Amino acid sequence: MNFQSSLDTAASVPSDVAGEAQTWRSGVGRKTQIVVVGGGAGGLELVRRLGAKFGRKHHDIILVDKNPSHIWKPLLHEVAAGSLDANLDEVGYRGHCHKWGYRFFQGTLSGVDRERRAVRLAPVLDDDGSELISEHTIRYDYLVLAVGSVSNDFGVSGVKDHAIYLDARDQADKFRTKLLNHCLRVSRTMSVDPSANARVRVAIVGGGATGVELAAELYNAAGALKHYGLEVFDESRLKVTLLEAGERILPALPEVLSQAAHSELEKLGVEVRVQTQVIKARKGLFLTRDDDAIRADLIVWAAGVKGAEFLTTLGLTTNRNNQIIVRDTMQSVDDDRIFALGDCCSYIPEGEQRPIPPRAQAAHQMADTVYDNMKRVMNNAKRAQAGRSQIALKPFVYKDNGSLVSLSRFSTVGSLMGNLVGGRMAVEGRLARLIYTSLYSMHLLAIHGWLKGLSLMAIGRVNRIVRPRLKLH
Repeated sequence: MNFQSSLDTAASVPSDVAGEAQTWRSGVGRKTQIVVVGGGAGGLELVRRLGAKFGRKHHDIILVDKNPSHIWKPLLHEVAAGSLDANLDEVGYRGHCHKWGYRFFQGTLSGVDRERRAVRLAPVLDDDGSELISEHTIRYDYLVLAVGSVSNDFGVSGVKDHAIYLDARDQADKFRTKLLNHCLRVSRTMSVDPSANARVRVAIVGGGATGVELAAELYNAAGALKHYGLEVFDESRLKVTLLEAGERILPALPEVLSQAAHSELEKLGVEVRVQTQVIKARKGLFLTRDDDAIRADLIVWAAGVKGAEFLTTLGLTTNRNNQIIVRDTMQSVDDDRIFALGDCCSYIPEGEQRPIPPRAQAAHQMADTVYDNMKRVMNNAKRAQAGRSQIALKPFVYKDNGSLVSLSRFSTVGSLMGNLVGGRMAVEGRLARLIYTSLYSMHLLAIHGWLKGLSLMAIGRVNRIVRPRLKLH
């Protein structure tokens, strides 16, 4: 189906989308339509604020995401280990949009027609492959791309076919299911033969935050399994190997904190191997440049991120990591009506050599800039009608507030920077843990507002006491 047919044939699209197409062509009662693709931390915060600001009377705010619900990506390692029940912490887009004045369409972006200002969404399929929603298009006056990132395998052979990524909820659920199955197998083996040296082996490539946090969280989960029917299973039955190609893990942190995290992981039982480059993945093993085969029941790739491949097909300028290149206003260098934020975009501040790092705090700050610029764009439209001068858009200024890494209940390390402490300060232990948990609280406030956000924080504290420590199904 091409763009022309999908726009001109009402039967080919859902009725509400077709109605928008009719409104676009006639120009009667036309609303300013802002389409945000991607309901991650930045995208969901943006549509909430836009919906709350502009409402439905003169504006139509639309969120498009392939999933029906949102889970904060920094929590996926906890979902994977079973320490977090995503069903309780997820945000359903349909209920959220009703409250905050935007609309939600489930779908995957497959193309952008910049001339006609329309996005094309791929068909939505049921689990059995049957078509639920046919391919269709949605017009836009302004488009925001906030589709996040995917794991970067750097072209290493076999990774895509044999390793597990932790980019999305379904991947975390898949890992948890496989992990529990292997734990059950080992527990059964030990019950039959207590002298057996049975273990669940997990190999993780990538010594960044995701790899380190997952390694620690696995030991937290292993220690709790004995309370849930696996009486003979404990931390000693788990063998985690963390592989890092660089000289140390957590390179974004000061070396003293990196070493502290390294020592803490080894105390837990993690085998941390730095300066170990993986060159091939096969079923159940990673092969290193030194011809060492690391065998495991579960192999995980967490060595870096990049933009999704489809971003290179949209007719927008991208870098070698498939990220859309944007100006300081967060607008694409190719089109003033298209904005991008978060991990899917690349912005290099003037005088800097490297782009803004792909972090949750960067996505939050970018969403804030895009929101401010959307307000200015709307204001400029009114000023143009009145013959008044235009207001310049707000330039994005990144404020690095530091990095924090949680080693589950065992420890937390990080560094605070900038306005938080008036410089740079290393933090560990309870203070670091308190600040780390506050980041999720800030996320809840950003997507729910103060009233519901504070209520969810209170409920979360109660849930830590009353609900099971692990999700086992």
